[in-house]
This record gives sequence, structure tokens and C-alpha cells, in this order.
Amino acid sequence: MYGHVEKLAEEIKKGAASVEGVEAKLWQVPETLPEEALGKMSAPPKSDVPIITPNELADADGFVFGFPTRFGMMAAQFKAFLDATGGLWRTQQLAGKPAGIFYSTGSQGGGQETTPLTAITQLVHHGMIFVPIGYTFGAGMFEMEKVKGGSPYGAGTFAGDGSRQPSELELEQAFHQGKYIAAITKKLKGAA
Repeated sequence: MYGHVEKLAEEIKKGAASVEGVEAKLWQVPETLPEEALGKMSAPPKSDVPIITPNELADADGFVFGFPTRFGMMAAQFKAFLDATGGLWRTQQLAGKPAGIFYSTGSQGGGQETTPLTAITQLVHHGMIFVPIGYTFGAGMFEMEKVKGGSPYGAGTFAGDGSRQPSELELEQAFHQGKYIAAITKKLKGAA
């Protein structure tokens, strides 16, 4: 809603595209809130990132799904999008495809781990292969002097009241996640 997830997504896309032979695309899910509600929330206009339809997921070799957190879980907009993937589930078109998760929360206790943990169920029902970043980001995972979102589940940021933007370290972690998952996706595709 406020662009935090999109900023991380742009870095993830750059990281994925840095892997030779990988093409990365950026999409957004449809907005479900009425304009009146968005106006009351002081939400800025949506970006020009294309809106994805559920069936377009079948064309991808792998995914890195990003979403803001609402009460410790993915936002309803993203859940509604995934709820519309029943046809893909029925035919198991996403089974065996690697998928990662990244997120934005309002605070440190706002779901940096519960959000990805509860989102994994969506991947499992589709038979996707969850690819966490673990501690592959190295020393950046252990940063204690600066505020930093993210966890072994994936990259993350703290939005606060919406005014805090992703830090350089959070953006570096997002780039790393994109590169990491792209390399794994490429290996899996090459082994098929």
C-alpha cells in the first residue's frame, strides 16, 4: 500500500536478474480495498507495475512472493489473490516450483516470522518448494546495532507508520534473496 514491499521487490528482481540466463518479472496483485478506504488511509496512488492474474503464475519457473503484514499474516489482498488459484491447485501447475517469501511489517513484533510462517501453507497446498534464505546472507543476519527486518524465512523491512523506508541493509538482503532463489530455480530447471 505504501511502497515498502515494492522497494524490496525491485531489489529482489535485480538480484534474480544478476544470475546469468534468468529473466525476472515484477507483478502486483489486484487491490481489493475501495478507493474511499484507500483515501482515508492516505495511500498513495498505485505504481504502474502490471497486475498479475492467477493463471500467469503457471508460466513462471519460480517465485518470490512479497506482501505487507496485517495482524501477523499476509494482507487480505494477497490472500484473495492466492484464493483465486484454485484452478492451478486442482491441476497442480505450480507443484515442484521453488518459492520464497518476503514481507513488510509495522513493527518488530508485527509479524517478521509469523507472516512467512503462516504464508507457507499456501505454498504447501500447491506443492511448491519453499526456499528460505536461512542464514546465507551472512553477517547481515546478525546485525544488532541497526534496525533491520527480515529473518531466515526471507527479506523484510519495518514500515513503522509508513514513513520509514527500507534501509540499505534490508535492500541488500532483498538483493541477496533474489539472487539466491534465482540460482536455485535455475539449478532445478536445468536438472529437469
